[in-house]
Amino acid sequence: MLALPFTILTMMKQLFKLILLPLLIMLVGCSDLHITDQDIKPAGIQHTDVQLDDKIHQLLKQEMQAIKNGMMSLVPAIASGDWEQVSKIGKKIESSYLLKQKLSIEQRHALHSSLPAGFIKQDQAFHHSAGMLAHAAEMGHADIVNFYFYKLNVACVECHSEYATHHFPNLAVNKDEAHHH
Repeated sequence: MLALPFTILTMMKQLFKLILLPLLIMLVGCSDLHITDQDIKPAGIQHTDVQLDDKIHQLLKQEMQAIKNGMMSLVPAIASGDWEQVSKIGKKIESSYLLKQKLSIEQRHALHSSLPAGFIKQDQAFHHSAGMLAHAAEMGHADIVNFYFYKLNVACVECHSEYATHHFPNLAVNKDEAHHH
């Protein structure tokens, strides 16, 4: 009877490695977000350009780097079951690293008025998922932590596909191929 739990545990660890390793590799590609309208869009590729003032742009780049670092730190924390660390990182991502702390009220208003509604909606969902990941970690629910880690990764890819294809050209969605599976 003791062999069964050990076998299941071993299989779960192997499955965990098979899932996290590809996610880790994908996260290495997640770097800063640079939003500008000066990039040339390839024909048929859709993405949205946004103009930001230099200070806000720099803070946004720093924010994306902090999120990348947080996401990268989640991998070993989740794999080792360090729920306290996972929760801490999730809460930092949820509340933003820099933007909320360093922007004045006027800058926040300027940022929100210059960003497309879709970006803001995706951003809110991303930060909500980070909070849910933190909560799941506090409860010690590995399966739910992994679910929200997955949701965070999907959100990164979706946002980069829409708003940062000049930095992530392999994520560009071709309008003509978008409906083909």
